Amino acid sequence: MADPDAPPTTVSVVVMGVSGTGKSTVGVGIARALGCDFVEGDDLHPPANVEKMRSGTPLDDDDRWPWLRAVAARVGEHEAAGTDLVITCSALKRSYRDLLVEGHPSVWFAHVDTPHEVLVERLRRRRGHYMPGSLLDSQLATLEPLGDDEPGHAYSGQGSAQQTVDALLAELRAERQPM
Repeated sequence: MADPDAPPTTVSVVVMGVSGTGKSTVGVGIARALGCDFVEGDDLHPPANVEKMRSGTPLDDDDRWPWLRAVAARVGEHEAAGTDLVITCSALKRSYRDLLVEGHPSVWFAHVDTPHEVLVERLRRRRGHYMPGSLLDSQLATLEPLGDDEPGHAYSGQGSAQQTVDALLAELRAERQPM
């Protein structure tokens, strides 16, 4: 049986934050740097959630729980295989993050925190995504910042994606050696 106090042998970086922060761009950059798999968490949403968001209706907790369990299951698959993972997930509430961490010691949150005016501009320019900018305020109202006792940190999403990736990787390597 594995020692529950032993450091994790893999890392699962959950790139979190509201829509428009650059989670996917940052996540791809981290995965490339680590040489591991990248999963776009939005692809794990059930079709009903996608349609609800596409119509401009915010998701509620009942909508989010099945999706969060799918994200957690993907993390568990990588832990069982002994492989690292980078996955995007808004993970807006502490209770959502608690579900992702439960039984998954590899989880490490990277909260990409971006000023409102930058988010609005990014969402205005974004094409081909089902999440309309009109849902930004509902996400911001739901967002609970990472607690001091949660694994991970917040990073500025205001500069370039590479700046965010570099800062995140430095912190991750310092906390989760060896990697």
